[in-house]
Amino acid sequence: MNGRPSACLVACHECDLLQRETALARGGVARCARCGAQLYRDRPDGLNRALACTLGALAAFAIANAYPIVGLDVGGTVVQTTLLGAVRVLYVEGMWPLAALVFATSFAMPLLEMSAMTFLLLPMRFGRTPLGARAAFRALHAVRPWGMTEVLILGFLVALVKLAHIASVLPGIALFGFGAVMLLISGASASFDAREFWTRISGHAAFVADRSIRARTAAEARLFVCHDCALLSKVPPHASEGRCPRCHARLHVRKPDSIARTWALLIAAMVLNVPANVLPVMYTSSLFGAQDDTIMSGVAYLWVSGSWPLAIVVFIASIAVPMLKIVALVLLVTSTQFHSRWMPERRTRVYRIVEFVGRWSMLDIYVITVLVALVQFNALATIHAGTAAIAFGAVVVLTMLAAMTFDPRLMWDAAGDDDG
Repeated sequence: MNGRPSACLVACHECDLLQRETALARGGVARCARCGAQLYRDRPDGLNRALACTLGALAAFAIANAYPIVGLDVGGTVVQTTLLGAVRVLYVEGMWPLAALVFATSFAMPLLEMSAMTFLLLPMRFGRTPLGARAAFRALHAVRPWGMTEVLILGFLVALVKLAHIASVLPGIALFGFGAVMLLISGASASFDAREFWTRISGHAAFVADRSIRARTAAEARLFVCHDCALLSKVPPHASEGRCPRCHARLHVRKPDSIARTWALLIAAMVLNVPANVLPVMYTSSLFGAQDDTIMSGVAYLWVSGSWPLAIVVFIASIAVPMLKIVALVLLVTSTQFHSRWMPERRTRVYRIVEFVGRWSMLDIYVITVLVALVQFNALATIHAGTAAIAFGAVVVLTMLAAMTFDPRLMWDAAGDDDG
């Protein structure tokens, strides 16, 4: 963090260290001096770029949902499906929890993210302040982790490889539409500068430091850190929670009951991980008989059929990542619960990785969704989702919630002055 110091303070979301803002070079990044987390970055013309990408993503999203993703040609009979059509097939078959999960993560959440971004940025493009900016900003922050378009695209590709062994595959317009949505949403997210947004809306960029503050962390200085807009605000006397004066998000000195809630979610995930890997995720019936496929047998099928790169990807995303997430979170929660001072910086990096990879475990769910929707040839061949798919989807959601519930700042509280 080089540059001219200012009078404003920022606090790291991951270790709570108080630091003074510095001026950044064009495109520069400010990182925490203690744990290396990104604090903020300079995004030239970020809001206009984010708006342009979002409007493009909305147009591509409309096209992607209006046309088929992929089609199968079997003896002149063509079967096609859209994303919503695939969700409907799951619902009709009684797999409504799976249908709801796919609908939420591949349609509802990306649409809400794009809508919230447009609601915030379009009025500003014409020099107006968006009405309900606080609620829309909080909604954007809440839905962003649950939109999984990039995982959906990879799921489509894996499904195409499997379908190619059954019939002639006809890629649809929607496949390219979702690819465009993925790129444009990523561009909008990378361009959106919350600091610039709030500076233009309210004039509050950060907490202006009091010269009397000598504390090292926000908690020691009795300051709230807003995890939505990053504003620092003073904690009222004898209070442990409040509301952000800028975006009205709920504030806590530390996440309430972080350890207990994380343990509850982890234990539930560990219990459900057993049926998710043991029971069939798909039931296949054809002229040659019936077959039950587990997640591991699906990986073996890709490997034997020569698609070993995809087999490795599916193995990592659907088997290795869920197990490693659980193991890593257990390590983090246990060490924090026992006030371990062991390498807080490395444990913070582990937490960062767990948060990043959590969504990729949804890969197998999307593969199953496409296969179930397309392979419905009655006497020739049909594929149905198995109960393990619901258990696996629940494991993905529970581990993501566990990572969100865990408060990494607790690791640094225990480390005290021996951190680093």
